[in-house]
Amino acid sequence: MPQTVIEINNLSKQYRLGEISAKTFTDDFKRWAYKLRGKEDPFLKVGDDNDRTKIGTSQYVWALKDISFSVQQGDVLGIIGKNGAGKSTLLKILSRTTLPTIGEYKIKGRVASLLEVGTGFHPDLSGRENIFLNGAILGMTKSEIKKNFDEIVTFSGVEKYIDTPVKRYSSGMYVRLAFAVAAHLESEILIVDEVLAVGDAEFQKKCLGKMKDVSGQGRTILFVSHNMTAIRALCNKTVYLQNGKFVEIGETTQLIDRYLASDRIDNKDGMIPANASTYSTDVAKFLTFKILNKKNQEIDTLYYQQKFIVEFTLKINQPIAKAIVDFSIGTLDTRYTYTSTYDQAKGFMPLEIGTYHLRLELDAKMVPGSYTFYLGIHDFANTGLTLDFIEKIGIVNVLQFKELTNEKFPLEMAFGNVRIDGDWTIQKI
Repeated sequence: MPQTVIEINNLSKQYRLGEISAKTFTDDFKRWAYKLRGKEDPFLKVGDDNDRTKIGTSQYVWALKDISFSVQQGDVLGIIGKNGAGKSTLLKILSRTTLPTIGEYKIKGRVASLLEVGTGFHPDLSGRENIFLNGAILGMTKSEIKKNFDEIVTFSGVEKYIDTPVKRYSSGMYVRLAFAVAAHLESEILIVDEVLAVGDAEFQKKCLGKMKDVSGQGRTILFVSHNMTAIRALCNKTVYLQNGKFVEIGETTQLIDRYLASDRIDNKDGMIPANASTYSTDVAKFLTFKILNKKNQEIDTLYYQQKFIVEFTLKINQPIAKAIVDFSIGTLDTRYTYTSTYDQAKGFMPLEIGTYHLRLELDAKMVPGSYTFYLGIHDFANTGLTLDFIEKIGIVNVLQFKELTNEKFPLEMAFGNVRIDGDWTIQKI
């Protein structure tokens, strides 16, 4: 039975806005006085949730609030959530670079951390000296560090500069060496924040491969990233945080889909919110959007190969001489699957001032899964200027069944996002 290596119970972290530290002498004195009288810390009763979309009413904010979960030995745990969800704060607490306000955590094993660029290295020491320093901090002997030294340097690709002070390294070189040290020294738990985004694509791939190797050795990894493809490929479990609070821990694909779906625009009653546009001008504006079946009923579920209809209305406030309107379907992690344009093949559309109703009929050739939608209008008399663009509006789930039956398609459609019809021929030669 797998051993629990990280146990987190009711972990919370409070910060005081506008202060470098969460505490002041006055606050500490009040806390001490209340504790002396056997009363609860008064500052635990105040503080806003970490929701940046709302105006706060307190000078205190909970970066984390009541986080509880456990991690088993050998788990590769992804931690996802929007900016400000508390992901990095959680890793800093587990890496012992900051203390929780309340709650507790237990860790069994040595921890190697790779947080923001610059953590753990002394800028005036060379790369070689920092490798030995980090190993010593982890409690490793000099002989243990020497055993891994050549592999660390080779993996990092900074052999030429290994005796140069790391303050002269570029951010990419810094991260390369820092990751190589964290991954190759013999810690039981590896904590990695978003810093891999600093490296180039080749090095990111190399790092993901190394983390897979590390997890195969029974070591535990905590991995924070906004790259959902990397999380899917690497993590067997995922934690979802929102506004500093724990939402769920579970199977990676399901939680990623839930997280990405929460980021979509809700077109309640078919109406598009006024602030929904990613790019917008006063020239044109999308007003409504609906997905319908052949009976003109609004739906959010499709059967594989079912015909469906997209309807939307568009208001034109100024004449457009050469307009292109496009509709796209994408996966929840923003991979475009299908695009239809009205219609460059027939020539650009002149659109006068007024409101237009657009209707598009399609087959659901997407493989089973969850999808979202994109709307755009562009002015090709003005170098293709985008006049209004809306991303991630609505959601539809495609099921692996035939419409109006319980018959499931026998073919497991696991590759790609769209099944493309083609005219096959076969001839014995």
